[in-house]
Amino acid sequence: MTARVLRGPEVTTSRPWGAVPAADFGELAAHIHWTDAAYPWHVNDGDELFVVLDGEVLMQWRAHDRAPVEDTLLRTGDVWSARDGVVHRAIPQGEARVLVVEKRDADVLVDGA
Repeated sequence: MTARVLRGPEVTTSRPWGAVPAADFGELAAHIHWTDAAYPWHVNDGDELFVVLDGEVLMQWRAHDRAPVEDTLLRTGDVWSARDGVVHRAIPQGEARVLVVEKRDADVLVDGA
């Protein structure tokens, strides 16, 4: 296959944070996720790009595990990015669809904030 179209706002999966592969860039992968539930606190092994395709997502993060929590409400079309090591979580406000670009198997869960 040389080209394809994915309609981000139409993507659904059988479970929250289920992923539909969008592109493969070797070490990096792009997935569209459908969700209606919070993703737990985690840190990525590598940088992350997070784009809201549909809905709203409260993104919370901290530079390291003892830093104060920062947050922002991301709306359709908003882009959030983080460097390797930023502790973060995403909390959709209802249903949301997001495009995430990151290293394969990059998430490492952490305890609490």
